[in-house]
Amino acid sequence: MRVHLEVCGAVQGVGFRWFTREIASRHDLAGWVRNRDDGCVELAVEGSDAAVQRFVAQVERGPRGARVDRVTHLDPAALEVDPLPHPFAILR
Repeated sequence: MRVHLEVCGAVQGVGFRWFTREIASRHDLAGWVRNRDDGCVELAVEGSDAAVQRFVAQVERGPRGARVDRVTHLDPAALEVDPLPHPFAILR
């Protein structure tokens, strides 16, 4: 399963990217996360259905200190990177 997400709210400057990398590592998921200029975070993740669903549920809550207002599922077919990096990477 592969998902491509946009996460908006207070998600930059609060360790959100490191939070996603830790969760992805725990679930042995491939993918990446990056800050966007509009204040949102964008990420792509790939792995077993169950692991990706657990990952998304945790991303929807976010880490302490963050506030997730909206999670938008984007089209994973539009991703420019294939295959996704493993281990999960923080992009700049």
